[in-house]
Amino acid sequence: MIRRGVSRGLQGVAIVVLVALLAGQLLGQPILLGFVETGSMEPTIETGDGFVAVPSEVTDDPAVGDVVVFDAQEIEGGGLTTHRVVAETDRGYVTQGDANPFTDQDGGEPPVQDGQIVAVALQVNDDVVTVPNLGTAVMAIGEGLEWGQRWLATTLGIRAFLDTAGIAYLLLGLSLFLYAVETLRERRRPTGRSALASERPGPAGDRAEYETLDPRLLAGILALLVVVAASAAMIAPAGTHSYDVISAEFESERPMVIEQGTTDEISYEVDNGGIVPVVAYLESGSEGVDAESGPTTVGSRSSEAVPVSITAPAETGHYPVYVTEHRYLYVLPAPVLDALYDLHPWVPALTILAILGGGFYWLGRRLLGPAEPRAQRRTARRRRTDRPNGDRRTRRSR
Repeated sequence: MIRRGVSRGLQGVAIVVLVALLAGQLLGQPILLGFVETGSMEPTIETGDGFVAVPSEVTDDPAVGDVVVFDAQEIEGGGLTTHRVVAETDRGYVTQGDANPFTDQDGGEPPVQDGQIVAVALQVNDDVVTVPNLGTAVMAIGEGLEWGQRWLATTLGIRAFLDTAGIAYLLLGLSLFLYAVETLRERRRPTGRSALASERPGPAGDRAEYETLDPRLLAGILALLVVVAASAAMIAPAGTHSYDVISAEFESERPMVIEQGTTDEISYEVDNGGIVPVVAYLESGSEGVDAESGPTTVGSRSSEAVPVSITAPAETGHYPVYVTEHRYLYVLPAPVLDALYDLHPWVPALTILAILGGGFYWLGRRLLGPAEPRAQRRTARRRRTDRPNGDRRTRRSR
């Protein structure tokens, strides 16, 4: 019994690890765990190794020596990069891979801003906590998911399947369909074992016994799929967005060319390609950006323009600036969202996920029925085991 409990516990941990890594792949940012795809951080983090990723929202400002995950602009065409902070300047952080002979900024990457940093690698005694080869399998699974998205988009002629939120909603719809089909089959089957049952050898000379999958586990899987889909709808379209600003000596009508020391206004588009309305909050991701505005509600499959003020630096030149968007499904009243957002930007998202996950777990339990009590299962097994041999032969001869 103890071994079975330990085995199930380890399986649960493995499922959480896999889901966290896959969700990070789908959403484009690490969730609890991350991994590196190149050798730029060797020997600290080997290619394909995983590491514990602490979200930047719950950590202090990065310090020299920290390993951070940031949204690079130039490194390998842009995208998430895991490198170490080696210096801090007035214009931002200087980063470098442990295996690289020069800094990212020497290679053309602009100084990293706070708005670009999405996570910090957990370190114990100045050593990064790593999990060898954890990311290798996830990269293969991610490639398989991308292939499936392309196949669906080509076969059905629907480009929405290429979007992260689109594939998440597809998985959710498929799971709900399978649950509905299985529920109907169970209700139409008066006798016999369930289609969700697995065969287990019975006592010697007796019939095989069957154990059904725990409805609580299946309901939990349904709730998990809903949480992943909702997370994709809130996190993937949001995040930090960059703008290239040119501080010029004179006024210009060209977009993003602003006279040095002056302020101009741009339009930030909040697009909602989903069915559920969303509420967006904007924040400044770097100096010179005034994006502090009230919540913007965007209806189903529509968009809204939000004004953002940008002040050009006093010195001429090219400067990247950042605007951070927090997006939430509109399933809570606006005053409640405002109050939760004032506590912390993550609090509304966690509350919404808890409500959706708990609601769909309850729905799954209602559809699949109650779980068989453990004591009842033990009693049934004991009765089968304690039957006399003659009774077994009699039952087999019928």
